[in-house]
Amino acid sequence: MTTAEANPLPRARLEDWLRDRYFDTSVDISGSGVQDYTLGEVLDLAGAPTADLRELVFRDSHSLGGPELREAIARRFAGGRTDLVMATQGSSEGIYLAARTLLRPGDEIVVPGPGYHSPSLLAESIGCRVRTWELGHRDGAVSNVDELVAMIGPGTRAVAVNFPHNPTGATITPEEQRALVDACDSVGAYLFWDGAFTHLTYDRPPLPDPALAYPRALSFGTLSKGYGLPGLRVGWCLAHPEVLAECVRLRDYVSLALSPLTELVARHAIEHADALLAPRLAQATRNRALVGDWVAEHTPLVRWERPAGGVAALPELTAIPDTEPFAEELLRTHGVLVVPGTCFGRPGHIRLGFGGPTNDLRQGLQRLADLLSTRGGRHV
Repeated sequence: MTTAEANPLPRARLEDWLRDRYFDTSVDISGSGVQDYTLGEVLDLAGAPTADLRELVFRDSHSLGGPELREAIARRFAGGRTDLVMATQGSSEGIYLAARTLLRPGDEIVVPGPGYHSPSLLAESIGCRVRTWELGHRDGAVSNVDELVAMIGPGTRAVAVNFPHNPTGATITPEEQRALVDACDSVGAYLFWDGAFTHLTYDRPPLPDPALAYPRALSFGTLSKGYGLPGLRVGWCLAHPEVLAECVRLRDYVSLALSPLTELVARHAIEHADALLAPRLAQATRNRALVGDWVAEHTPLVRWERPAGGVAALPELTAIPDTEPFAEELLRTHGVLVVPGTCFGRPGHIRLGFGGPTNDLRQGLQRLADLLSTRGGRHV
């Protein structure tokens, strides 16, 4: 089922923006993940013996991930179904393998706009017909799921979504999720479910994983966003075993497997996931309130819809129709990194991350306000 490349991969504007700037900033309020952990913090929170690291043998791991890591992922995220689990190099590898395995030139795929670039650009490179569902949201809730459901028809090969959504933080209800799954089931479409922010929710419980109930659903998870371990590069894909077997054939030409060292650290992290998640979610909750107060103080220069999940928002800078030059100036003159909305097709907006240290967020917002105050009456 794997297809050859029909077109070269388009440039990922988000990654191009962050590639060098990410390492040159003094205050980063651009991200979509929580504050990073150190290895020592992870081992302490997990109560992991350091002897595990000293006795590790650097042999190759299994194509689907080492048995102990897959079992840990299955217990935590897959209802104990180890056969549904493939451990991946972050969720990005899982999305790549799934798209290249299941999509063919001419297939129709429905994606949200704005949205994370990976599913849509991968589908485009394969030669798929990409249809964009323009996501509407208010007060953290997606307001037009019915329009998404209506777009799914006999010609739909796949639907790719993520809730809570990146970059708005909006989400859907369990009833709306069921309606989406039912619509996919009615036409035999695959559902690519990016669950990177599943457990980063504030006012409602996490949504159930559709891959445990719908055989044509694939869900993708990661330790990068809610668990503070982006540099570990460990994620997972939950899917039907036959789909995973096809993904492995492609993986033989990409990464082969994970490192046993990252698998060991990831296993300890997943076995003690609540210990990692709880303090970061508490910090994000406080930071979200801080951003809300800041927006209220600087209205009408800034408008936003408070996110219901995740640690990023997409506020509008109302006096600035194109935020890319503004973001460049903010970094150059104030040392603050944000993502311009052009990376998501929303040029009057910025992606603002609030998952990091509170002091950094407070500084970043103050410097952002300082520059905004000089731009309030004119365009840049």
